[in-house]
Amino acid sequence: MESQLALEFVRVTEAAALQSSQWTGRGDKNSADEAATVAIRTHFNAVSMDGIVVIGEGEMDEAPMLYIGERVGNRRGPAIDIAVDPLEGTETVANGLNNALSVIAAAPRGNLLHAPDMYMQKMAVGPALAGKLSLDDPIPATLSKAARILGKSLPDLTVSILDRTRHAGIIKLLRESGVRIKLLGHGDVMGAIETCLDNGVDLHIGSGGAPEGVLAAAALKCMGGEIQGRLLPDSEEEVERCKRMGIMDPGALLSMTDMVGRQGVMFVATGVTPGEWLQGVRSLPGHRAETHSVVMHSETKTIRFVRSIHHTSDASGTLAAAVSS
Repeated sequence: MESQLALEFVRVTEAAALQSSQWTGRGDKNSADEAATVAIRTHFNAVSMDGIVVIGEGEMDEAPMLYIGERVGNRRGPAIDIAVDPLEGTETVANGLNNALSVIAAAPRGNLLHAPDMYMQKMAVGPALAGKLSLDDPIPATLSKAARILGKSLPDLTVSILDRTRHAGIIKLLRESGVRIKLLGHGDVMGAIETCLDNGVDLHIGSGGAPEGVLAAAALKCMGGEIQGRLLPDSEEEVERCKRMGIMDPGALLSMTDMVGRQGVMFVATGVTPGEWLQGVRSLPGHRAETHSVVMHSETKTIRFVRSIHHTSDASGTLAAAVSS
């Protein structure tokens, strides 16, 4: 799957990044998301695959395209599950902030969790802590165990968490423990990925979107990290929605295998706005633009970065051709 689809997926996320980046700093998150979604759906048509969207923009009655269950690709390639977030960080783009991405994860049919659009409790860690902690443990016990395994004192441990009112109690516990806290304004997927980067973040905890949890699981499987999750339905209707999507015990602890299966998974992302991991779309003279992407596969653990210079047909940034290096 990797050799067949890697470059095609990069072209898809590049197109989404190029189109959505034109809305950076314009205060219109819906237009930014729509631009990315239309670009991905259009370019998916040419990809050699028989894909089914298992994580997308919502169910059929909520989204005109990239809806859950939609068939994508030209039907002449492998049968695969597709998880897509055309623009991870819509408000990030609207407000001109960092770390917005266009993201695709793919795995052989039947491997990706059909995650409903609701909150998921999460804990993500890098390779040094993978398989050694449990989401079921109290946070103070988890912090102590992580510090011991990493050979750090608690004040030297760094934990990232979304800066949300719902996390006030967790943040209070973290403050009382003495660890460093990295508060994230947006970017749940990137928050989990940072645990596998050399930037000092040891754990990512808290609740965020369940679809983003599956996308993060795909990335972490490729990078040797781990994420555990638990769905947080807040009504009987959401419980029934989980069951309709094949999750019969919504309160069960979800492992990496539950979220991305046992076979190889691919993760592809292109930066929309600048970040610590991927650079954002950069305008160049002569109706050109530069993108920075990453391609990863869990079977090889190879991480490839792709820098592309795109020649656009006019000043509006419509993609005409691309040269990658």
